[in-house]
Amino acid sequence: MRQELARTARLAAPLAAGHLATGMIGLVDSLVAGRHGTATLAAVSVGTAMFWLPMMIPMGTLMALPPSISQMDGAGRRHEIAPLFRQALWLAAALGVVLFGLMSLFPLALDVIGIAPDIRPGAAAFIHGIRWGVPALTLYLAMRYLCDGLHWSLPTMLFGLGGLLVLAPLGWAMAFGRWGFPEMGAGGLGYASAAMMWAQAVGFTIYLATAKRFTDLHLFGRFDLPAKAALGSLLKTGLPIGVTVAMEGSLFIVTALLIGRLGEVPAAAHQIAINVASLCFMIPFGIAEATTVRVGNALGRGDRSQLLRAAKAGLLLVLGTQFLSGVLMIFGHDFIASRYTADVAVATLAGSLLLYAAAFQFPDGIQVLSAGALRGLKDTRVPMLLAALAYWGIGMPLGAGLGLGLGWGPKGMWLGLIAGLCCAAFLLARRFLSSARRIPMSEQGDASGS
Repeated sequence: MRQELARTARLAAPLAAGHLATGMIGLVDSLVAGRHGTATLAAVSVGTAMFWLPMMIPMGTLMALPPSISQMDGAGRRHEIAPLFRQALWLAAALGVVLFGLMSLFPLALDVIGIAPDIRPGAAAFIHGIRWGVPALTLYLAMRYLCDGLHWSLPTMLFGLGGLLVLAPLGWAMAFGRWGFPEMGAGGLGYASAAMMWAQAVGFTIYLATAKRFTDLHLFGRFDLPAKAALGSLLKTGLPIGVTVAMEGSLFIVTALLIGRLGEVPAAAHQIAINVASLCFMIPFGIAEATTVRVGNALGRGDRSQLLRAAKAGLLLVLGTQFLSGVLMIFGHDFIASRYTADVAVATLAGSLLLYAAAFQFPDGIQVLSAGALRGLKDTRVPMLLAALAYWGIGMPLGAGLGLGLGWGPKGMWLGLIAGLCCAAFLLARRFLSSARRIPMSEQGDASGS
């Protein structure tokens, strides 16, 4: 068990760092926007929500790649990895183009969904800018998931941190009008984020084409046309994952959009609190992805004992990280909120929302770890339905009823988030235990793992 904890931690650490770097995109945008003004911060809150709402589908769909590649690697079928990767690139490119077109229409929906009039222009400008990075982001995800499936997560961290080196100065310059750029506020942050995504995608492509680690795979050794069977297999596994990820992600995103109807102060406060909670979430998310790979590898070798150890190791690591996150939010909520904005009303409300975020740290960690372990088993369709029930059958109706129906505002919406995550944690953990028991494998496997 100690060996498995060490292996999972080594694999998860760069993944978590990479996800933290991705989450810090929102942190950088929020910090720059908050210093530019409350209206800009509120606009970025709504614009970010509308950007990530559709992005959840391709992110989750492409998550079919790590367990598939990990199982091929564990079963000694490395020659099948490159053809699958090339099909994943076709899928990523198609998803990117479709989402670019969809996001071009999103600004038209701001009035329809009731976003406050003073927020709409900035939110539309942010969406218009960041949409140009969507195709790059989907291609980047395919390349990143390839490395993750091969137990090589260092590039996720390095390219994630490298992206911040592009975004931070460029976002500041384009928002405030420096280095010859006009002052564009929220729109400037959107364009800067898109530029960062293209830099990451180009850099990752060069890395995969030149790194000796991947030479034997011949990733770009030939040009493959789209293959119906391979794409169908990816979609069969990946679409339920995409819907599951979207179920959880959209719970938070739609909450942001509903709070956006309440005005600048609630929208800005929610953006601060959700940004901090999202940053904390990136650590268990990285552990969950490492668990997906470890479980998938054990499944490929037919090793039930190793499979269960991988899941238990992931759970122990997640419980530890979530405890630390909860303590940070409980004792540092006011200080953290004050770092984002000088607006006392916004900081006060954001600080109180962080206490609600502390309350869902354990269930949030358990549900994402359980979902990751289930992906390793390629058990995706039933978890999708369970997620729909938890998030949209319980979490959202309760949050909307308390927040908007009874007038509790953002705090009522956040109570809905807590309820949805608690239900998901219970249902998905129970599903993993049930699925793991039904898989026909040897009870005694190689205790050393791989």
